Amino acid sequence: MTWLNETIKAQRAVLASRLEAPMSGLAGQCARSWRERDRLDQILREALADMPVCQLIYAIDTNGRQVSSNVGRDAIDRGKYGENLAHRPYLSNAIPYKGFMLSDVYLSPPDRRSCITAVQAVADGSIMLGFVAADFYLRDLPQLERRTTSGQSAWRQIKGDPVIRDALFQQRRAKSAMDVKLDDVIAIMDELICDRGVFHGKLHFSSSRATLWLTDDPFRYRVHVLEEIIDPSICLAYPSRPYSEQTVVPSALVRPVFERFKLLRNADENIYLRSGSLNVINGMVGLTFSCDGSHYMPAQDFLFKDESFWFGTLPQ
Repeated sequence: MTWLNETIKAQRAVLASRLEAPMSGLAGQCARSWRERDRLDQILREALADMPVCQLIYAIDTNGRQVSSNVGRDAIDRGKYGENLAHRPYLSNAIPYKGFMLSDVYLSPPDRRSCITAVQAVADGSIMLGFVAADFYLRDLPQLERRTTSGQSAWRQIKGDPVIRDALFQQRRAKSAMDVKLDDVIAIMDELICDRGVFHGKLHFSSSRATLWLTDDPFRYRVHVLEEIIDPSICLAYPSRPYSEQTVVPSALVRPVFERFKLLRNADENIYLRSGSLNVINGMVGLTFSCDGSHYMPAQDFLFKDESFWFGTLPQ
């Protein structure tokens, strides 16, 4: 999950860079009025102008006790003064006894929304006074710059239901209606993807259906039963489109991917493919086997591996 960790890390770095300076300046103001509750609340209220999407801001002493009110954009809740916040995720783990820290994302206690807290140490010279904490809902944060990568690009294996795995050799593959017509299905899927604007296609072999996503309408998928997906006239339902420039899978490899699905479907009576998908935009193949295990891998890597990779040496 390197790409995921790197993306989260980059997003956190951008957010921290935007908050560190105003939080540092705020700490200096709070230090001068730390024991003046009303003045402290006023300073916190004024600080919201520099953090327009901040949900809540408050001050905490070194024992985790709140020494200010809960200062929000619309109201000040004085009833929170003295509340013990030591159990909060950003205080129960590592806390910044010097400088600034951005907490991990957590679910806020009152409403279970994704939240992140900026925590700034407050000191009077060498004397540690406590912290200023500012809560932000992720949904309120400005859109950060997006990484222009294809996301997942490495092989991932995910185990499924252990009950299904335990009973694997007590079951045998039953030939489905799609298995009988699979050559026709493959030919039509090849045309739909290469010439009709479908960028993601998934075959569900046991239930004999196909699921399609279109570049023209990517937020809705279409489900077709076997009678529809084996009828060549289905291509008339999807307008002719050139192969998208966003694809990372050459059009010449689309049919070989589906042919390899057929091989994995028929290679073994116990361990066999239940569903297979190809997304030509992100270049990934998705596979689910009879053992309920799933694999996600780049299409080129998928085509490079022969049946011995999936099943070992098969009996002759």
